[in-house]
Amino acid sequence: MAREFHRSDRVGEELQRALSEIIRDKLDDPRFRLVTITEVKLTRDLSHARVFVSTLGDTDHQEVVDALGRATGFIRGELGRRLVIRAVPQLHFEYDETLEQGQRLRSLIDEAVADDRQRADDEAD
Repeated sequence: MAREFHRSDRVGEELQRALSEIIRDKLDDPRFRLVTITEVKLTRDLSHARVFVSTLGDTDHQEVVDALGRATGFIRGELGRRLVIRAVPQLHFEYDETLEQGQRLRSLIDEAVADDRQRADDEAD
C-alpha cells in the first residue's frame, strides 16, 4: 500500500536538503562543521518550520542552536533563492536529543548485558 505524502512532508524534505547545503557551504563558522539537520517539521500551512539539529564532538549544542537562530535571516534569504515556494517559513532551530538518548540507551543495555554475564560467570564458579 502506498504511503500518503503531505505537501508539508515533501517541502520539509526539500528544506532539510537545502538547509544542510546552506549551513555547509555558506555559513563560515567552525561551530557548524559537525552540524547535521536531522529533521524538519512544518506546520500544515507551511508558515513555520521546526528544524532539528544534532552535533558531533564536544560542540556546545545550545551555542550552535543559538548561532543558527541568529543566522535565520541569512538562511531564509538563501532558501528563498533556492526553493520554488510561495513563502519561506519561519525557522525555529532545536537540538535533536535522539542520538544522545540512543547512546544512553545502548550504554544501559550494554551495562545490563555485562551484569548478566558476570552473574552467570559467578554462578558457574
